[in-house]
Amino acid sequence: MTAPTPMFHERLLPGPGGWLGTAGLGVIAAIALWPVDHALGVTTGLMVCAVAAASLAATSPVVEVSGAVLRAGQARVPVAFLGEATPLDVTAMRHELGPGLDARAYVCLRAWARTGVKIVLEDPADPTPYWLVSTRDPEGLVRVLAPSVR
Repeated sequence: MTAPTPMFHERLLPGPGGWLGTAGLGVIAAIALWPVDHALGVTTGLMVCAVAAASLAATSPVVEVSGAVLRAGQARVPVAFLGEATPLDVTAMRHELGPGLDARAYVCLRAWARTGVKIVLEDPADPTPYWLVSTRDPEGLVRVLAPSVR
């Protein structure tokens, strides 16, 4: 049995600044060990850079709509339980994460994806009022969820 083709798929990888920071961490490790041994410094710097990059990639959450299920990070919800989905620009996202945040909300956030979507949950058995999900394509995610909303 094959998995259904996702209607929306995004891995929230860091932007250029995050990857440059990873390279910078490797350079710092290389410089720290350079006086001890040049080869050790270069080798350690490359290893630190590779491990940091792999860690960033491995811990980047996936936002996906596939097979009538919305997945954001480790959480999943059937689209049948979703209500209104609202795209959020940078200013609206900042408000929703600050004074507008309900402590019961599920938040899948990555600082480098500064826009997002607020998705109301309509499951009476779930105390979570809504999901706040980071995405670089909020309109695309809302467009995919729109047919699912009752």
